[in-house]
Amino acid sequence: MVESNYDILGIVEGTSEKEIRDAFRRLALQYHSDRGGENEQFIKIKQAYEDLKIGKKYPETDIEKIKNSRVYSDESEADVRRKNQILGQQLSKEMKAAEEWAAAHNRANSTASRLFGSKTLGEIELERKANGALSIKGNFMAGSLTYDGPITMQGSITSPSWTKEYQTNIHLRKGDFKFVDPIENKYKIENGAKITVDNGNVVVGNIFGRKFRVEDPEGKVGVYKILEHRTEVSAPNGKIVAENVVNTVSLNADTVIVLNIEDDVIISAREILFYGDKFTYDSIIKLKEGGSIRFFENFSIQGLSGDAKIELENGKKIRLFDLKTKKIKDLADEFVSNKENYASDATMVGHGFTITYEMLDNLSKKPTKKQKSGWASRFGFKN
Repeated sequence: MVESNYDILGIVEGTSEKEIRDAFRRLALQYHSDRGGENEQFIKIKQAYEDLKIGKKYPETDIEKIKNSRVYSDESEADVRRKNQILGQQLSKEMKAAEEWAAAHNRANSTASRLFGSKTLGEIELERKANGALSIKGNFMAGSLTYDGPITMQGSITSPSWTKEYQTNIHLRKGDFKFVDPIENKYKIENGAKITVDNGNVVVGNIFGRKFRVEDPEGKVGVYKILEHRTEVSAPNGKIVAENVVNTVSLNADTVIVLNIEDDVIISAREILFYGDKFTYDSIIKLKEGGSIRFFENFSIQGLSGDAKIELENGKKIRLFDLKTKKIKDLADEFVSNKENYASDATMVGHGFTITYEMLDNLSKKPTKKQKSGWASRFGFKN
């Protein structure tokens, strides 16, 4: 027997609107994830309540779910684009309502939680906590949200492929933006989304952009155009901590701490720390004056592309690969006062050696002290 929405809420058919609402509130308190309940059951209860409000007795069948899906695969590209733009518009409206709701509770310094979206659009739960933080549960897929306070997120962030009009844009005027256990939960930011934190830190997982090929808009056969959705994460007065950053991404912060960088990634920062073993494919470090870079892994030739570059704030450009072969003992003495602590073949890249802006700006400067030529230094031993 098919379970009705009345059965899900534990009430009988013909129950008044008030009784339906009371039943929902009772079950919501019982099954809400914050009270140790199961998230799937809470969503099921919430949808049953929404259905009964419009007089719908039974939940959607599998066929109805497919028909109401966000994916339209059996129509022309123009139809798909048109319908997805409508969905993007609806999602943006939901996020605008969410932004206004969060701002109102922030001004009142009150706590509250509310679901936005729908089963068709995708649901997302916002909760304004007593400490002023905004908790977001669910995947953020389109539209803008500005908030005066920290945000913790359980879910991934993407942006519409079909239009930039409804691009995902999350802006924190103060406080940190953090994913909850991003590596364990595999949360990600992708597809041209934009995260800006004015005065705080960003702690996330993987970050992906997107490049794709489209046919020539003028209809020329065999001619294609490359479009990109560059994902941007910015914390100009704080830190960005991320895992893998891949394929058309820009990071801008005072400090960037990251694992691996691959394929057209631009990092602008004063301090940059790399803990992985890949920095590849047209990626660029834009180092701010007075800054430094540290690579904690000893990169292989494959892991460090010859086309990866460092650009100093004064316009000077340096191939990152050249630093792989530049020995510390060959740097000017004024930049490395303790050369005896390094092996004779140690290079600038790897083992956490601090590469300073001044060092890069004067890379061609030669050492003035005569290098020791004893047997220990010749064989790479420290004295």
